[in-house]
Amino acid sequence: MRRRASLHNLGCKVNAYETEAMEELLAAAGYQIVPFGEPADVCIINTCSVTNVADKKSRQMLHRAKAKNPGAAVVAAGCYVQAAAEELLKDGAVDIIIGNNKKKELVPILEEYFQKREAAIEEMSWGESREAAHLIDIGSTWEYEDLHISHVAEHTRAFIKIQDGCNQFCSYCIIPYTRGRVRSRRPEAVEAEVRQLAASGYREIVLTGIHLSSYGIERKAAGEEDWLETGRQEALLALIRRIHDIDGIERIRLGSLEPRIVTEEFARALAELPKVCPHFHLSLQSGCLETLKRMNRRYTPEEYLEGCRRLRQVYEDPAITTDVIVGFPGETEEEFAESRRFLETVGFYEMHVFKYSRRKGTRADRMPEQIPEAVKAERSDNLLSLEEEMSLDYRKRFLGREVSVLWEEEAQINGETYMTGYTREYIRAAVRVEALEGTGLPVVKGAISKGRLVGMLDAKTAEFALEMEENAPEMEENLP
Repeated sequence: MRRRASLHNLGCKVNAYETEAMEELLAAAGYQIVPFGEPADVCIINTCSVTNVADKKSRQMLHRAKAKNPGAAVVAAGCYVQAAAEELLKDGAVDIIIGNNKKKELVPILEEYFQKREAAIEEMSWGESREAAHLIDIGSTWEYEDLHISHVAEHTRAFIKIQDGCNQFCSYCIIPYTRGRVRSRRPEAVEAEVRQLAASGYREIVLTGIHLSSYGIERKAAGEEDWLETGRQEALLALIRRIHDIDGIERIRLGSLEPRIVTEEFARALAELPKVCPHFHLSLQSGCLETLKRMNRRYTPEEYLEGCRRLRQVYEDPAITTDVIVGFPGETEEEFAESRRFLETVGFYEMHVFKYSRRKGTRADRMPEQIPEAVKAERSDNLLSLEEEMSLDYRKRFLGREVSVLWEEEAQINGETYMTGYTREYIRAAVRVEALEGTGLPVVKGAISKGRLVGMLDAKTAEFALEMEENAPEMEENLP
């Protein structure tokens, strides 16, 4: 009888990629993959540990898995394992812990576990020592764990992990301790995976990593000049060019970049590659210099702004998005106001606003002048309002322009069937299905709604645009 396995992912896109890779490993080994929550023999939680809240959610999901399937082998995998292995070994809800850089060994680990369990049950000794720990000192390895995927849940877009680990040690972040030092995937392995995905019909590739801008730097330190020729961004550019030449791939997006990587040479090199989308996520965290210093971010607001200017010199209206933390320890009203003014100066397409969350084991957790939650909430609301204004202003620039849309799926909007997808700038788009039938239009003209939706104009043009404006909230609720 085939064993049933269910998986649940917590955290970032890198975690999501690794969860999909583990699912493929299980399926190839003969396991039947079932939805999480259904009866299963194995329940795997790929955990997150970026904040104390993430730790709590990881524990909750592990206990929920055991409650739903008391007889199943509950596996805790990933970052929370690296941060709290001793605690998890004492947790009665957890049977196996697998750290980062051990996920590729999931199948043999499970087989060993079941063999021992079956033998122990026969000897009436099961329960005396049932926990199984599989983890390494993640900070001491330079080996990249080469997981891979051949399909993903999305129909057109695939996220590809090319790098792991981080050497930055921001004062609020636990990730260098749970993910270890920078480790990069071999370009030939990335190319092989992308070619397989292209052959399966995927047309857009998103390159992701824990600190994408550091791709390949440890190889240069080891003297591997075939990886890195000149400059810290050369290895990443070389990989992008390699993917750019693969038939079937129409778009390449980049995950979060550090602003210092955006030199004039880097920006020009990207602009020379037409498959690279003009959509860049440059992590900021604060627009105040003093706050950035306390965060141990290694750039100034002026350097960040210069990176944005360089992108705007080589692209027409590139979409620039960012992350911002409010309520970092010691952030005064004046510092918050300075940060807000800087955000307005940059003019982002989207901002992901986070209230600072303390994380044990980081320097920021020990800092004085922790900000009250009520103040964090007020500042978060303030920036979210600003984000809505800036996002609408950005999307309005595309009124009347021709835009390329990669159509992905149907949606019911106001009782009619639409195709939805994204522009190269990652603006959501929709057009009536009948407007596309038999046309194969690669481009259509766009109009911006008040919500997060772009209405693509068909024969009714003006009327349709007005309808989209008036009904944007209702349509957004009906989007998948």
